[in-house]
Amino acid sequence: MTVPGLPMAVPSRDLPTRVRIHEVGARDGLQNEKATVPTKVKAEFIRRLADAGLTTIEATSFVHPKWVPQLADAEALFPMVADLPVALPVLVPNERGLDRALGLGARRVAVFASATESFAKANLNRTVDEALAMFEPVVSRAKAASVHVRGYLSMCFGDPWEGAVPIPQVVKVCRALLDMGCDELSLGDTIGVATPGHVVALLAALDEAGVPPTALGVHFHDTYGQALANTLAALQQGVTTVDASAGGLGGCPYAKSATGNLATEDLVWMLRGLGIDTGIDLGRLVATSTWMASQLGRPSPSRTVRALSHEDTEEH
Repeated sequence: MTVPGLPMAVPSRDLPTRVRIHEVGARDGLQNEKATVPTKVKAEFIRRLADAGLTTIEATSFVHPKWVPQLADAEALFPMVADLPVALPVLVPNERGLDRALGLGARRVAVFASATESFAKANLNRTVDEALAMFEPVVSRAKAASVHVRGYLSMCFGDPWEGAVPIPQVVKVCRALLDMGCDELSLGDTIGVATPGHVVALLAALDEAGVPPTALGVHFHDTYGQALANTLAALQQGVTTVDASAGGLGGCPYAKSATGNLATEDLVWMLRGLGIDTGIDLGRLVATSTWMASQLGRPSPSRTVRALSHEDTEEH
């Protein structure tokens, strides 16, 4: 398990002293699993994550079961974890999803927009503007009910159909989501093509447009091994909310199409070395991800999980 004194903490003046990790493993991670994960296992996963010190744990999505069968148990799952003293945001694709979430007492919801026309069409069967119009009543009703709203924005750094995404295009949609009433935005590197310079340029453009880093979270995928470098670049620009997935859940590491979420453990290891507080017990988190990996029947792709749980014994 963890070695006392490692990693050695070496703080930097240009970095925040504390970072809030927005844990997405129970929703964004598990929704990619082909085999149905039992509701009780999902609930136990969320409880263990909370016990490890995560304070924001995305629980599920109130999307139509036809589109995401893995999350068809949202109504059953949410009441099983609603008593936890942590924030439990849920994804709501439309007003019907919002109704279901509010009916169960959800106090944090998220909408999922796109920075590109191609992905908006593929994922929502709408144009970017049509999708924003669909979200407007969702956000306004949520705010009227004093519910916190997060706006996810996918394809901020690249699109598989369109290629490079112009920064002004991303800024425009971000500004629209904030003007609509979203409390915070999550910038998604959906296919994992971002690099640090691109991250800095986008954050600078957003700041100039009145979207400060305090209103933003970053959601990097590790497809090209850039997630931690991109995260560090974002922290240097003042971002203090980072999305991550326990054990690196999300996308299969053995599939060519895998996009792989940034593993929470890898992020915590880096932040600990930078002297940045997260409030997370890394040992408990590693144990949680090791347990979840056993439930899924495969090892965790997280390098930190493997190192601290000695899964790759041949490397030691």
